[in-house]
Amino acid sequence: MGKRAISSCLFSCLFALFLNSILGVTNDPQDQQVYVVYMGSLPSSEDYTPMSVHMNILQEVTGEIESSIENRLVRSYKRSFNGFAARLTESEREKVAKMEGVVSVFPNMNLKLQTTTSWDFMGLMEGKRTKRKPTMESDTIIGVIDGGITPESESFSDKGFGPPPKKWKGVCSGGTNFTCNNKLVGARDYTKRGARDYDGHGTHTASTAAGNVVPDISFFGLGNGTVRGGVPASRIAAYKVCNYLCTSAAVLAAFDDAIADGVDLITISIGGDKASEYERDPIAIGAFHAMAKGILTVNSAGNNGPKAGVVSCVAPWILTVAASTTNRGFVTKVVLGDGKTLVGKSVNTFDLKGKKYPLVYGKSAGISACEEESAKECKTGCLDPSLVKGKIVLCRQSEDFDINEVLSNGAVAAILVNPKKDYASVSPLPLSALSQDEFESLVSYINSTKFPQATVLRSEAIFNQTSPKVASFSSRGPNTISVDLLKPDITAPGVEILAAYSPDSTPTESEFDTRHVKFSVMSGTSMSCPHVAGVAAYVKTFNPKWSPSMIHSAIMTTAWPMNATGTDFASTEFAYGAGHVDPIAATNPGLVYEMDKADHIDFLCGLNYTADTLKLISGETITCTKENKILPRNLNYPSISAQLPRSKSSVTVTFNRTVTNVGTPNSTYKSKVVLNHGSKLSVKVTPSVLSFKTVSEKKSFTVTVTGSDSFPKLPSSANLIWSDGTHNVRSPIVVYTDDAY
Repeated sequence: MGKRAISSCLFSCLFALFLNSILGVTNDPQDQQVYVVYMGSLPSSEDYTPMSVHMNILQEVTGEIESSIENRLVRSYKRSFNGFAARLTESEREKVAKMEGVVSVFPNMNLKLQTTTSWDFMGLMEGKRTKRKPTMESDTIIGVIDGGITPESESFSDKGFGPPPKKWKGVCSGGTNFTCNNKLVGARDYTKRGARDYDGHGTHTASTAAGNVVPDISFFGLGNGTVRGGVPASRIAAYKVCNYLCTSAAVLAAFDDAIADGVDLITISIGGDKASEYERDPIAIGAFHAMAKGILTVNSAGNNGPKAGVVSCVAPWILTVAASTTNRGFVTKVVLGDGKTLVGKSVNTFDLKGKKYPLVYGKSAGISACEEESAKECKTGCLDPSLVKGKIVLCRQSEDFDINEVLSNGAVAAILVNPKKDYASVSPLPLSALSQDEFESLVSYINSTKFPQATVLRSEAIFNQTSPKVASFSSRGPNTISVDLLKPDITAPGVEILAAYSPDSTPTESEFDTRHVKFSVMSGTSMSCPHVAGVAAYVKTFNPKWSPSMIHSAIMTTAWPMNATGTDFASTEFAYGAGHVDPIAATNPGLVYEMDKADHIDFLCGLNYTADTLKLISGETITCTKENKILPRNLNYPSISAQLPRSKSSVTVTFNRTVTNVGTPNSTYKSKVVLNHGSKLSVKVTPSVLSFKTVSEKKSFTVTVTGSDSFPKLPSSANLIWSDGTHNVRSPIVVYTDDAY
């Protein structure tokens, strides 16, 4: 994840100011901000020209002439849905919002960008060890909405690729010195800097989803092996929406184009710090239109864990992905002067060759103007260069810790205390992040000797760590917008992933890092999201006629079961959803839970959305009736969840579900319920046996859950498993109270 900002054109701003002055326009550009004007679905009339309508609206509201209006219009949505983004004052925004045909007007929000062994870890092995459908894979196009791409990367070479599928309607408008090919079939830019990736994030996510097989890759010798995406034979279309920040206007424009261009699936590792109402969430709006056209959207859960209730992607028509570990991890050892070895986390490629250097604690190396706590944390401007230069500095890491403070003062290396010891980050100098206990042991050593010294070794890979475990940074549920819908949906590898990178960037954000690499290590739900996108594409190659919800369901109901990793509320299903993705099993789930556009509208009606609010999301005029208004918990979702008020008596809640047979004809599934977390729930499934004569046949059932009068601090949960002896179709059941977190 990186901070991004939109560049602006000085000439156009000055020109707009000049026009305003000569025309006597009183609106100060400084009072204007960019708003997204959403106008719903595109009218079917052939003589409707969206661009003209958008310009006319702006002209009517502002009273400006057409040449001046062009400086107001940021972009026009005219391919998959209708609307535009424009610079408006508050009074102009109010006028536009009241105009006929305008569904909603909302501010242009700023969003954030949120592997050699990871695919093997999931069972999707290299080469002939995994069954594939090469022709179908080659016809699959993954749309990557991110921060651009590096077209020259080996991961996107088109050696061995034929022409793009005939369904492809996109373009290659990547800017200067940017060339697409038969692998990277298209690129669009919404930042005015070209589609090239300048920070590595977009290249990394694209190669994780569908990068070529590239052997003998490592990060300065670490993690050596073959780098590849989940579907190496698939095509990629890159949509660059981020340049330090990712705006909602750009995100909506990318969805508009990607849908019309003919992508089969969209992966977007971008999101806000928390969930937004569906009608104000550009990703939810764009993904709704994608779903309506048969395109699944996969989105990252966010990196604001381990707090509860911070998952940012909560729409049921999006597959939301948490991040977890694999069996490989990177560790960095610290050897003290007394011979003791401490083991920490980092991706350190620097070699001090075993030489020991003096140790100094930040609080002992601070300038007098800094408070002791600030010096302990090595905060900017606190360290005394004369006490730091040529030494290894100890710092208590805080949220605003800046490694540049250590580097700029001449330190040889750094040792941090890192309470989140479950992932390693690339460092611009020799560094190890220790657990609290290991760090205190180091402080004790410093205090015990007159001349403390140590060395920091190069990182090494270990393959025996217990996995998968949800990463501490991965955003947790519950869902704060739709409390009866379990989010995230699934977890996948997102820790210390080695994948393609942009050589135009450096592996760290440090100004002192002069390295440039073609492959790098990154962690985040941004990395887990494209893993699941790759799995979704893999599943689609075996089942090309499946709808987005069928793929969504198959991935969830075949996931590896996971257990709570702690005693806190957010370590349960609210961390990992249905479990860890299993690519091979997902191709043949047996049964699926299907949902279409009408089902999602019924779900929104159940949330008491008005016709006006429904129009904000779908772009269509819809009236909620008793017939199409369902309880949100009865959406035909692959997981089963409900938030209940705390009660002094037992509580009973019923869920309705329907499954579709995608396995074999003449099959019989029997239900089994397995309780979790010491749960004392009573769960009854009616009927308990489902018999199918044909493929595509549907059967409905109800799940009745009864809980005691004293729900525990952890949510009460269970697993419902439908089994025919070959397939095990598993759905988590989660019941929790409204005061539980």
